[in-house]
Amino acid sequence: MNDSSCIIRGGTVVCADQVRPDCDVVVIDGRIAAIEPTGAYDFEVQPDATAGVLPIVDARGAYVVPGLIDIHSDYVENVASPRPSVVMDLNTSLYKADRELVSHGITTIFHSLSVYGAHVFDHKPIRDFGNVSTLIDRVAGLRTGEERDHLIRHRLHLRIELDSVDLYDAIDAFLRSGKVDLVSFMDHTPGQGQYRDLLIFGETLKGYRDVTDEEVRGIVRQQQESEKLTYAQISSLASVARERGISIASHDDESAEKLAFMDGLEATISEFPISLDVAREARARGMHTVAGAPNVMLGHSHSGNLSAREAVAAGAVDVLCSDYYPAALLDAVFALRDECGLDIARAFALVTINPAKAAGIADEVGSLAVGKRGDVLLVREIACDGSARTMPVVTRAFVGGHSVFRSHYPDQPSGYGRDRDETARGDRYAALVGRGIPEAVREPAAWGGKGRFPVEATAVSSAPRGASACAAEAV
Repeated sequence: MNDSSCIIRGGTVVCADQVRPDCDVVVIDGRIAAIEPTGAYDFEVQPDATAGVLPIVDARGAYVVPGLIDIHSDYVENVASPRPSVVMDLNTSLYKADRELVSHGITTIFHSLSVYGAHVFDHKPIRDFGNVSTLIDRVAGLRTGEERDHLIRHRLHLRIELDSVDLYDAIDAFLRSGKVDLVSFMDHTPGQGQYRDLLIFGETLKGYRDVTDEEVRGIVRQQQESEKLTYAQISSLASVARERGISIASHDDESAEKLAFMDGLEATISEFPISLDVAREARARGMHTVAGAPNVMLGHSHSGNLSAREAVAAGAVDVLCSDYYPAALLDAVFALRDECGLDIARAFALVTINPAKAAGIADEVGSLAVGKRGDVLLVREIACDGSARTMPVVTRAFVGGHSVFRSHYPDQPSGYGRDRDETARGDRYAALVGRGIPEAVREPAAWGGKGRFPVEATAVSSAPRGASACAAEAV
């Protein structure tokens, strides 16, 4: 046994196509070895020299779900550049993002780094090509320490604005370097795509810069007349991506004609389709369609385009990303369940198995299934504001079976799904351990627990409120 093995016991396990209450997820050497009803079978363990057993994680009252997969997030830019004119140490920024993202349940992140020709809305030094290049190198370097030196899995989504004409050779080199996992082609030219409404473009621009209406019209003309990557150049870059197994995405699709063009490049993802009809057309073409989780939480698009809630309900969007707000990813799952009536398994699929399929990594992660990596979350709903309203929180996270995150809300016993009987069993367990009775530790039946898995032999000096049968690992 090693520190990438454990039994996650008694939770409500959310699989790709079903929900299984009161089940155990067994992780051995970083991979899921079994998912079975709690106490339904014996599991032969390899004795450890110290504990002699697999550690048990108490998941009662929690959803046990796959780690979230975020294929479009520019959050690291905010960490590295907390003020527009400031750029912090980039390597440190990735470590800080690592810690923040895991707390929101994200176990695989695709850092979305953009290559622009012109900075229209504002000039952020973090988006200068030199800093982008350094970040690309740093993200690639994180892979060598995966499941050892970092909490989550880091991948790269290279976003290419079509006005990046002067950077064509550098983009081509990055695609050939093995550092890119997903590439998208963007065109933010006003008058089409996201900014097909020039009034919205103007208002957005004024939010970033102090400009007059006449200056806005000048910027619109300049952007519309600027040189763009040619069809041959785009096709060549797409060909390099396909040869290297890099998933290809379109962006802000506003018409069936654009979808047909991107389909011709073998793009498999349509990010942020502008309308419901376009999203449906993308799905009909077999493309994964992506909307922002913040859109779900707000109830609308910040730029006046497609409503993610409407699109998900219609089956026109099958992937959610955090975009600019990582906390929205988990919250959106429960908002869709509570406010839109979406089945919880389907809601979680939007942020787990579906993005894994879109990015080509579903063989390893994205669902709880035997043989896959042990990227697992415990998600609990806790009371907030002293009302009946609840909020989902991640209380445990495992990546490759390693425990990488743990939190506890001591005044939230109702959120942990424990009743009086469970509390009493925990008290009896603590008392027996305090008396030095090892049989009580190795046989849960002695203190009222069910099942036949041994509990990790860790002494408990005092039982916290709501202490459970698996008090040594309960969170």
